[in-house]
Amino acid sequence: MPAAPSVLTARALLLDMDGTLVNSDAVVERCWRRWAVRHGLDPEEALKVVHGRQGYATMAVLLPDRPMEQNHADNRSMLAEETADLDGVVPIGGAPAFMDAVAALPHALVTSADEALARARMGAAGLRMPDVRVTAERVGASKPDPEGFLKGAAELGFDPAECVVFEDSEAGIQAGRAAGMRVLGVGPRAGAFAPDVHVPDLTHVRVEADGGGAIRLHITGA
Repeated sequence: MPAAPSVLTARALLLDMDGTLVNSDAVVERCWRRWAVRHGLDPEEALKVVHGRQGYATMAVLLPDRPMEQNHADNRSMLAEETADLDGVVPIGGAPAFMDAVAALPHALVTSADEALARARMGAAGLRMPDVRVTAERVGASKPDPEGFLKGAAELGFDPAECVVFEDSEAGIQAGRAAGMRVLGVGPRAGAFAPDVHVPDLTHVRVEADGGGAIRLHITGA
């Protein structure tokens, strides 16, 4: 893979939450390990596919012969369980300063969490909730389908090519690419899936805006 450019230019930013702004791995792994054991699955194998997708979509991958209605019902229980468990939920490095830096710029949260879970985790991490949000209730298909990112771009009023997606998971990076957007990968998972740019955390991203509406993302030490 060629060396990453030092600057990405965009007009709008689309931000995943889990693994990108909020480190919720401890909760996710606790809940999904329990679920896997209840269903006779290897927890370690299950954890390889849980990140980035909505719960029902993960269940469909792990239990392909199970009726989808059962996955949706199970997912509702999983969301409630995850929303009630905030132990270990912390911001990704640099996330508070990053969210301050983009506060006046066009940006949206695009997450596989529902509204309640997103509010709980952003609150637990001490992060400001974006005004524009595309949560699980607002899409008909989970990442890696691009629907969420396309909806976020449309609500902000920008073409996909003008947007940069911030993501940490394979499903999320695939969704951003399928939406026709450039992808900035955040954290250790993202590096394996060839995002356009990869950073260890958000301390490596400096945000600069000019008066003409351009957002410059300066990548440092990646």
